[in-house]
Amino acid sequence: MIEQEKYVVIDVETTGHSVKKGDRIIQIGAVVIEQGEIVETFSSFVNPGIPVPPFIEELTGISDELVEQAPSFHSLVPEILRLLENSAFVAHNVDFDRSFLAEQLELEGYLFPPVPLFDTVELARMLLPKQEGYKLNQLADQLGFDHDRPHQADSDAEVTATLFLTLLHKLKQLPLLTLQQLQPFAKRLKSDLEPLLAHYIKEKLGQGSDDQQEFDCFRQLALKRVAPEETDKEQPLAIDELSFPDFFSTFMEGKMKEAFLHYELRPGQRQMMQEVDEAFEQCQHLLVEAGTGTGKSLAYLLPAAYYAHSTGNPVVISTQTIPLQEQLLERDLPLIRQLLPFPVKAALLKGRSHYLCLRKFEQSLQSIETDSYDVILTKALLLIWLTETESGDVEELNLPSGGKGFWYEVQSDAASDLGRFSPWFSRCFYHRARRRAQEADLIITNHALLCTDLTNEQRILPSYSHAVIDEAHHFEETASDYLGNSADYVTFSYLFQRLGVQQDTGMIDTVFEVAEKYQLPFPKTKKEAEQLLLTAKEEVDELFRMIHQFVMNTRQKSSTDIGRIRYRYSSYEEEGTTWQAILECMMRVHMMIKDGIHFCRGLSQLFQEKQDELSYPERGLLADFERIVEALYEQEQNLYELLLEYDPNVVYWIEVEPRGARNATFLFSKPVDVAELLADQFFGKKKSVILTSATLAVNGVFSYQEKRLGLADFGVRQRVIPSPFSYEKQARLLLPSDLPSIKDVSEEEFAEEVAVKLWRIAEVSSGKMLVLFTSYEMLKRVFQHVKDFNQFGNLQLIGQGVTSGSRAKLMKMFKQSSEAILFGTSSFWEGIDLPGEQLHTLVIVRLPFSPPDQPLQQAQFEKAKEEGLNPFMDISLPQAIIRFKQGFGRLIRTQSDRGCVFVLDRRISTTRYGKQFIRSLPEVPVHEGKLEHLLEQFADFL
Repeated sequence: MIEQEKYVVIDVETTGHSVKKGDRIIQIGAVVIEQGEIVETFSSFVNPGIPVPPFIEELTGISDELVEQAPSFHSLVPEILRLLENSAFVAHNVDFDRSFLAEQLELEGYLFPPVPLFDTVELARMLLPKQEGYKLNQLADQLGFDHDRPHQADSDAEVTATLFLTLLHKLKQLPLLTLQQLQPFAKRLKSDLEPLLAHYIKEKLGQGSDDQQEFDCFRQLALKRVAPEETDKEQPLAIDELSFPDFFSTFMEGKMKEAFLHYELRPGQRQMMQEVDEAFEQCQHLLVEAGTGTGKSLAYLLPAAYYAHSTGNPVVISTQTIPLQEQLLERDLPLIRQLLPFPVKAALLKGRSHYLCLRKFEQSLQSIETDSYDVILTKALLLIWLTETESGDVEELNLPSGGKGFWYEVQSDAASDLGRFSPWFSRCFYHRARRRAQEADLIITNHALLCTDLTNEQRILPSYSHAVIDEAHHFEETASDYLGNSADYVTFSYLFQRLGVQQDTGMIDTVFEVAEKYQLPFPKTKKEAEQLLLTAKEEVDELFRMIHQFVMNTRQKSSTDIGRIRYRYSSYEEEGTTWQAILECMMRVHMMIKDGIHFCRGLSQLFQEKQDELSYPERGLLADFERIVEALYEQEQNLYELLLEYDPNVVYWIEVEPRGARNATFLFSKPVDVAELLADQFFGKKKSVILTSATLAVNGVFSYQEKRLGLADFGVRQRVIPSPFSYEKQARLLLPSDLPSIKDVSEEEFAEEVAVKLWRIAEVSSGKMLVLFTSYEMLKRVFQHVKDFNQFGNLQLIGQGVTSGSRAKLMKMFKQSSEAILFGTSSFWEGIDLPGEQLHTLVIVRLPFSPPDQPLQQAQFEKAKEEGLNPFMDISLPQAIIRFKQGFGRLIRTQSDRGCVFVLDRRISTTRYGKQFIRSLPEVPVHEGKLEHLLEQFADFL
């Protein structure tokens, strides 16, 4: 089947998923493509002979009235068979449409003809690997196709046809090498690509096409050709003698007015620029809270770029989240370059595991027979992605779920890096990113990578003395995560599997084969080696099972937000025979894995003398073997520390899946306090670090952050820069008084009350509402009650953890709907931008105190008590106020936004500490009263 031939694109709408259970087709849409053009369309409603279920009517807009007078499926059979004759069958999720049609044809006594199949979901995943989602409406939206009636067969078929033609065009444009590399995968895909690939390959060979111009073709892989970095010719500018304020007024203000049509230099932004510049010049650390709308990115990027240019020293810019990194790179830095009279080199550097290792990927293409469908699809899409990517960063990709495990096998890492022995060295994505960082003025990175400076491991970032930490309210938490420890059964199981334990084949087998080839002397037979590792694996299985059982049987456990059971432990204080047996088993695991590691390292050592004789694939195999062995060693060390060592400044806990496998067990540890370490290893070694966020201070004071981050002894500069927004005119804080106190009622009764109030607010307010919760359990309960009120489906209800999809997907659904309620927990309290009409009403259900049963929180409380502090006033309350400010900040995002924030937690009014939450906010009018009065009084804000 080649592109000149005939394709029929078909979409069916049905009453459900199964013909066998009585479901039937209610609409069929078809589009015929010949010679790469749409030549015919066909669509018809179909009378299913049964009622259309209400949820199908809601989804498709197809009612009983629409299909009542429609032809039966039986009468349409000749037309369907005519369309399918000598055609290839194309559908978006071909398995469903083909099997449904085939089964309904069978009921009428006809067979579905044996035609080639093409699945546009599969082809889009493969050929468009960077898309956010692969549902038809998502692809239409992202690719700019008209899709006016989603879930109607005629509209869906037309969009699928347009998509299919786009995908064929993309396939045809691929370089010859990539098409040839895809051939072995084609047999394992749903789409019958083999004839099409053969046709395109033959065509390209016939034309003698040369891909070398556009692509870097090396070792049978086609990579995007990356232009060599241009060394900008510096414009001779007399700026070196100027201070930043003089430089700004001389060169910048006019340019900023040109760059922004409605530019007005916000006093706050100017003040922050000055503060950042002075801190850099005077080698001081600075804590600066910049209210929403200050324009803080530009306020630190301009002085940072000026400092880097005038001193020749790089400045590191660190963020917590990927969206902010993207904003800096795609929006702010191009603007900075446009404004500044000198060139600015910026580079993004991430942790090594973000980058693809070309050596490992090349090697993985040798073995595809045993790969799962998801791994085959992932390898195919990576081949295509290599023709497009400059960074080799996994964040660009939308991998299928089974492909995420495969990424671990092909990601870059230090342990298996062959360095200059690898033919890929000059093309290595990770080394390229590091080279760019070495030459950059501004290095964009994340908090986790910044924390590598806290331990004396191999440094990834180039040496630097000046840094800006944006989203700094997360820095302590990231440092704690980085310095923490964890171990779980899944990781051990994966490592044993890679080595070949209880597998038909594995690394041990292959290493022994290579050793035999070079006639190396073995300290053990292969069978003895396998037995040694098998016994170690069985002991690890048993250890995790025992820990799981211990936690399930203990009384002092709590639940996590993701439904796991959690237990905080202190290894040497636990009592009972089970725990004793766990420690004894851990000792056996330690001894056995130690023996196994010793043997494996000895095996690697045998090859040292033969290094020069080894082929490149053999070197690669040994490097991968050594990496897995070192990973096993590290995991065992972690487990040993977690169970057999004790540090009083560390908190230890276990989480188990109550309904998962009996060894679904996870162990964690985190330092209780990172202040001292941050002071000694980070702030003490840097000349100037700017820490900024919209939420750092508590009632205008930074003492909480100073203490938590270890900044107390540094004489840190501190500034609060208020938001330029007029909250007095733009917002109202409303406190309904007719809600029960949380302490006076059960969780269920409180959830019912909240749902009633939310429904009333939704009835009165127009548009969209964001509801923020502190617990997933409460969210689920309230969501269910509101769903019961919403029986006519007037509002779209989107619940985190209830509605399927990632945070980004839920946000997209919310933005696209005209009337909706979005229910969110922790991750929705910040980093969400919903300006203008996208949000008028924000509801905070409970003041955001952390659950007191979190192990880290408990340990911090205990430490505070020992130091004579008040855990509530010194830890809980400041944390909650900062979180509350983040939540409040979701509402007003621009000068023209208006809206209301409702707080449904009576503690904000009835407790002494409640007033501190209100005092921490910008000057916003506060009103308290019965909900109905508030809704009436502030109808114009809703």
